[in-house]
Order: sequence, then C-alpha cells, then structure tokens
Amino acid sequence: MSKSADNNVVHELQEILTGAESVVEFLSGLSGIAAAAVSEAANDRIECAVTLKIQRRPATAAGSSERAVELDRVEQALGDGPCIEAIREMSPVLVEDVAADQRWPAYSKALLDAGVHSTLGVPLGIADGASAALNFFADRPDAFTEDVYAKAVGFAASAHNTFNLSVRLNRAQNRADDLEAALESRTAINLACGVIMAQNRCSQSEAMEILTRVSSNRNRKLRDVATELIQQLSGDRIQTHFE
Repeated sequence: MSKSADNNVVHELQEILTGAESVVEFLSGLSGIAAAAVSEAANDRIECAVTLKIQRRPATAAGSSERAVELDRVEQALGDGPCIEAIREMSPVLVEDVAADQRWPAYSKALLDAGVHSTLGVPLGIADGASAALNFFADRPDAFTEDVYAKAVGFAASAHNTFNLSVRLNRAQNRADDLEAALESRTAINLACGVIMAQNRCSQSEAMEILTRVSSNRNRKLRDVATELIQQLSGDRIQTHFE
C-alpha cells in the first residue's frame, strides 16, 4: 500500500472513530472500508467481517454484508477457522481454494454452500487485552493474488493504530461510566441517610444501619432502596454534582 493510500485509510478511519460511540460501531465502519479497498485491488467483489476477541472469546463484531457476518458467525460457532487462527497466531491465514483445502472441513462446507471459494484472515493486532482480525470472502478461488493479499495485509497494518485507539477510548468511556454509576449510587445512599436521620433524629451510622436492614429485609441492593426513597420524596431521579 502506497504512502498516499495509507494516509487516506488512516484519515477515513479516524473520521469513523470520531463519530463512533463504541468499538463495535467503529469496526462496522472499518469492515466497509476494508471490503471496498480490497475489492478495488481485486477488481471483483470482496466482502469483509470483523472478529473481535475480548477475554479469550472471539465474536463477530461487524461486517460489510449480511453474508460476511453470517459466515464469520459460523466460524465462531465451530470454534476454528482462518480468522480465528489469524488471531491466535497473529499472522495472515489464506485459503486459496476452499474446495481443495482440508484444514477446516465443516467450515469449508459452509463457505461453499454460501458460494464462497476463497477467504483470507488478517489480524488487526492487540490492544489492552482485545484483539481483532479481518475476515475477507471472495466468490471465486485464487481471488487473493499477491497484489490483493498485499492490499488486505497493508490495510490491516494501516488500521492497527486506529483500532488500538478505539479500544482504549472505549475502555476509558466504560471506566467513566462505572465511576459515574458509583458516584450516583453513593449520592443516593448519602441522601437517603440524611432523610432517615431527619425523620428518626438519629446518627449517620444508625441511619445507615436502618437503610441496610431495609435492604436486607427486601432482598434488594442498598443503592436501589436508597434511590427509591429519594425518588418517592422528590419525584425526580438522583443527580450527581457533575451533571
């Protein structure tokens, strides 16, 4: 892939990343760009799905077509195939002619039944415990010539850093969401304790004991009991100070 083409890919992916609200949404856009880029190199239709592996389990994240998504899901259900091996080995895995390849007979049958005769799995890399691979599908055997293969691998290399950034941003957002939920929970409990203190003319520790006892008797989480109490009094949801 030329320097200019590489820069164009990075720019397109950065634009998608800017508008994406999750890793999966970003990967959905990425699969479309990947399919278009490799199709152009092959002068034929190439479809693409993205496998995302988090905490040991691979799953289909997105695809450029319904067929690509379905075939990728079949591979995940079977537990092995070119894309899964590409993630495992962190190296591209090519099936030049599905009908002649004997490595994954059950998956090969599914591919042939869907009209796919060659496929290529290309790893995107690893970021913060997450890894992914591009799963390319072609209708004819030997579609991934040297030039097409190089285009697919070059695209993945160009997308690597943006994929890493997407995962890190998503994890940062998840941490922020967890922090907000924790602060909201603490706010509800503190407010509920204040109400109980005023109603019962008791100390904060005694109010906490009352709230805990109610939570236990109702078999409900402490924060849910506290939130319900405040909402009954105010008629509004709990708001933390940074909202």
